[in-house]
Amino acid sequence: MATEKIVPTDRELQNMEMNNPDVLELTRQAEASDAADRLLTVRQALMKYKKAVFWAMFLSTSLIMEGYDLVIITSFYGQSQFIHRFGVADPATGIKSIPASWQSGLSNSSVVGQLAGLLVNAYTQDRFGCRPTMIFFMCWMMVMIFIPVFAPSLSILAWGEAMCGVSWGVFQTLSTTYACEVVPTVLRPYVTAYVCMCWGAGILLSSGVVRAVASIDGDLGWRLPFALQWIWPIPLMVGAYFAPESPWNAVRRNQFDVARKSLLRLHRDTPEKEREVDATLAYIRHTTELEKAETENASFLECFKGHNLRRTEINCVVWAAQILCGNALLGYSVVFLEAAGFSEIQAFDVNISLSACYIIGGIICWFLFPHVGRATIYMSGMAFMFVCLMIIGGLGWVSGDSAQLAIGILLVISTLCNMITVGPACYPIVAETPSGRLRYKTIVIGRFVYNLTGIVHNVITPRMISATAWNWGAKAGIFYAGTNLLCNLWCWFRLPETKDRTFGEIDLLFENQVPARKFKSTKVEQFAHQRSFEAKTEQFAEHVEEFA
Repeated sequence: MATEKIVPTDRELQNMEMNNPDVLELTRQAEASDAADRLLTVRQALMKYKKAVFWAMFLSTSLIMEGYDLVIITSFYGQSQFIHRFGVADPATGIKSIPASWQSGLSNSSVVGQLAGLLVNAYTQDRFGCRPTMIFFMCWMMVMIFIPVFAPSLSILAWGEAMCGVSWGVFQTLSTTYACEVVPTVLRPYVTAYVCMCWGAGILLSSGVVRAVASIDGDLGWRLPFALQWIWPIPLMVGAYFAPESPWNAVRRNQFDVARKSLLRLHRDTPEKEREVDATLAYIRHTTELEKAETENASFLECFKGHNLRRTEINCVVWAAQILCGNALLGYSVVFLEAAGFSEIQAFDVNISLSACYIIGGIICWFLFPHVGRATIYMSGMAFMFVCLMIIGGLGWVSGDSAQLAIGILLVISTLCNMITVGPACYPIVAETPSGRLRYKTIVIGRFVYNLTGIVHNVITPRMISATAWNWGAKAGIFYAGTNLLCNLWCWFRLPETKDRTFGEIDLLFENQVPARKFKSTKVEQFAHQRSFEAKTEQFAEHVEEFA
C-alpha cells in the first residue's frame, strides 16, 4: 500500500508567520526536541524523565479513591449488615434486600456528582492549572466524606455519594491529562495505563475491605469502609502542592516561565539540561501555535466543529465502550455472582480475584505497548470478551455447581482480558486523540458520555440481575455481548492507531482527514515547512550572490 505524506496546511503556516525569524528559531528548536525524543528507548526515557514519571504516577493515585468507592457501594448491596440496616422486606418471604430502584439510585447519585465535577474541571484546569484544582478538590473530598459515613438513611447516603462524586469527576480527567502531558511520547501509554491500574487498585482495596468487615456486626460493618477514605486526601493534597505544573497547561495559559520551571524539575540533571529544556519548551510552544490556527479562544462548541468533531466522537465511544464491552457486570459482580448461585462469602472471595485482575492485567499490558498498537490491543480484547460473555450468558440456562464454577472462572478470565487490553489501552487513546487546546474539554465530554452510559447501566443492570425484577442472572451476559459487538464494529471503521505519534503529528493527521485504517501507514512531516522555507532562502541567497 502506498504511503501518504502529510505536511502542515497553508492556514497553519500563515497563523505562525513563518517568515518571522523568532518563529523559525522556535521551530528549529522544536524539531530538535522532537527528533531527540524519538530516539529514546523506554529504558532511556525512564532514566531521563524519572521525575516526570514519578509525579504523573503520584497524581494518578487520586483515582484509587474513585475506584474504591464506586465499587464498594455496589458491594454493599450483597452485604448482610448493610441490608439489615437499609433493606426492604419482601412481603411474600419476609427476606430483606436493597430494592433495584435504590441500587440504581445510589450508584447513579455518585455519577451525577461526577458529571458536575467534569464540567467544573473543564473550567478550573484551564483557568487555574492542574495543581490548584487538585488541592481544592482534595479539601472538598475531606469534608464530604462525613456525609456517607454518618448517613442515617439511603436518601442522605445518596446525597453524600453525589457530593463526593464531584471531586471524583475532577480527578478522572485531571489525572489522565496531567500524566500524558509531563512525559515524552514513548512513555505516554505507560503512565496513562497506570491511571487505569490506580482505578483498579481502588477496586481491589474495596473488595478486600468489604471481605474483611464481613464478620463485623452492626453499622460499623458498612461505615468503616467509608471512613477509610480519609486516608488519601491529606498526603495527596500535600504532594499536589509540591508537584510541578503541567508545562503544556502553563504554555496554554501563556505562563512560559512556569512552564520552563516545571520542565527543569521534570528533567534529569545533566550538563545539557538547560538546552534540552529550552528545546522541549520550544516544541510545546510550536505545537500549541499550530493548534491555535483551528481552536483560538476555544469553547466546548469547538469540539463539535470540523475535524474536532471526529476526535470528540472517538473520545466518547472509546469511553462508553468501557462499560458496553461487558465490563458493566464487574461493577455488580457480588450481586451477579449471588444471583448465579454463589453464597455471600464465596461472592466476596471471587470479587477479590476479579479486582486483582486490574493490577495484573495492567502490568501485562505494559509489555504489549512497545510491540502492539493501542487500537489493535483494544479491539482484540473486545473480541475475546465477546466470546466469554456469550458463554456466560448461555450458562444462565444451565443449573448446578459446575455451571456456577464455570461462570465464576469465565468472569475472572473476561475481567483479566479486559484489564490487559480494553481498560489500559483506553487511556492513551483518549489522552492522545484530542487537540492540545481542546484536550481537557474533549476528555470531559468523553467522560461525560461515559458517566451517562453508566447511569443507563446502573438503571438496567440491577434489574437484569435482581430476582425481584427481571431475574436474568447470568443471562445478562448475552445482552452485553451484543453491545460489545456493536462497539467493536465501530472501532474497525473509526478508531485510528496513534502508537508512536507525537501530538503534532496526530493534529496533522486529523486536520487532513486521514481515514482510521490509514493512520498507521501515513507519513507525517510536521517540520517540512521549515525545511522548505530555509531551502527557498538559500536559493534566494545564491541568486543574489550570482547577480552580485
